[in-house]
Amino acid sequence: MPGSLEKPPIPADPFSWWLPRHRKSAGFARRLLRTFLAQQANGERFLESAELVLGELVTNAVLHAKTPPGRLIFIRFELRPSALRIEVHDADAGRPALPFPASPHDEAGRGLWLVSQLSTDWGCCPRTLGPGKIMWALIDGEGAR
Repeated sequence: MPGSLEKPPIPADPFSWWLPRHRKSAGFARRLLRTFLAQQANGERFLESAELVLGELVTNAVLHAKTPPGRLIFIRFELRPSALRIEVHDADAGRPALPFPASPHDEAGRGLWLVSQLSTDWGCCPRTLGPGKIMWALIDGEGAR
């Protein structure tokens, strides 16, 4: 038989974690991401862009999600053959809008712009199991687009 048949690479098991809506959650989420990627073959190629994207998405969920007290944020990472998928779930069904570019003097307003620049694709969709939305981003191993 000519050639060889190889099994396609199987993505690593997804990793997920519940976080409180707290200002320190973005840093904790980045530490979890570093641990997850360190356990994956060639995971380090995603690290720089993925840390920034995850930090922005978690920070947005903490600061901007209008949710009842006690609701948690859910994060999920899945390494695919050519990309890392990051998800941040919150209990606010409101969809974020990409703001106008921030002026040099603005102290905020660049988060989703950064996500759009560092991700090969990103978006927002409703959660199927519970209230709220999922903000997601795909990061390739090459960094920014």
